[in-house]
Amino acid sequence: MSDDRSSHDALTGGARRSTFGGLDDLDRALLRELERDGRISNKDLAERVGVAPSTCHTRVAALRTRGVLRGFHADVDPEAVGRGLQAVIAVRLQAGARPQLGAFAHALAARPEVRDVYLLGGSEDILLHVAVHDSRALRAFVVEHLSARREVAHTQTSLVFEHLHAPTTAV
Repeated sequence: MSDDRSSHDALTGGARRSTFGGLDDLDRALLRELERDGRISNKDLAERVGVAPSTCHTRVAALRTRGVLRGFHADVDPEAVGRGLQAVIAVRLQAGARPQLGAFAHALAARPEVRDVYLLGGSEDILLHVAVHDSRALRAFVVEHLSARREVAHTQTSLVFEHLHAPTTAV
């Protein structure tokens, strides 16, 4: 093995580069493990992907710096905190209100009931995932924060019976 190759292996843990987003096999392995358990220790993560802890630490730091890893969060059960009713609400804005789409979406995202906001292409403009105490609270949210707004043309609310989280992406 040449000195260049062994130097590369020492820096990358022997992972091969691919053209997909500048991620190599080691990056993808790290991301899969972190999606499964974002609280895993660096030592355990390194062991799972088969590299030295120092290599693991360097690579995770690089993924954060590059914006591939956007952060870590806690997955809180809405029912455990008194918000056992979840819904998905499709929102269509008036045609003239579309320039305010970003500001409107950010205002919704700041609401405590809102878990996720998706800006869409197609017939609907926004999709909201909300968690509230009960049906009365859901109705109040839709009436006060959506239907009462001049820029909202239409809403459609669907109740969520069960939410299954897909723990990994196809990295």
